[in-house]
Amino acid sequence: MPKTGKNDHARKEELPSTLQRSEQKAQDTFAKTYDSALESYDNDEGRAARAAYASVKHSYEKVGDHWEPKEKRGPSDKRAEEGGTSSEPTAGGVNANASKEHLYKLAQELDIDGRSTMDKDELVKAIQKANDAATRKARGS
Repeated sequence: MPKTGKNDHARKEELPSTLQRSEQKAQDTFAKTYDSALESYDNDEGRAARAAYASVKHSYEKVGDHWEPKEKRGPSDKRAEEGGTSSEPTAGGVNANASKEHLYKLAQELDIDGRSTMDKDELVKAIQKANDAATRKARGS
């Protein structure tokens, strides 16, 4: 099902819930990339969704239950840097390439306990865990 409507904007009801709670530009980025990839990949919905999320992650990072613009565009983790065939794990929308200071500020915003003693990798994992919890809560599950 196409994610873009007649007005060339995302059809909100067709988007993942985290994007429904995000700004219009993030929604449109996902929807347009999804629709284009779906056509390019012979209606492979899974591959189209992966391409659409990769596109969103280039400009946005997941904060809690939604996506926010990144300070600097670019790949968000090692997997994104290496491309789709990488065996590296994804950071789940956390901008793992951001500075430790940026990650610490996000950890503060998400009220993550023990953040002051965490290294960068631990902050990424803690933010990912907090984001997952916030998404589950927003979905009511």
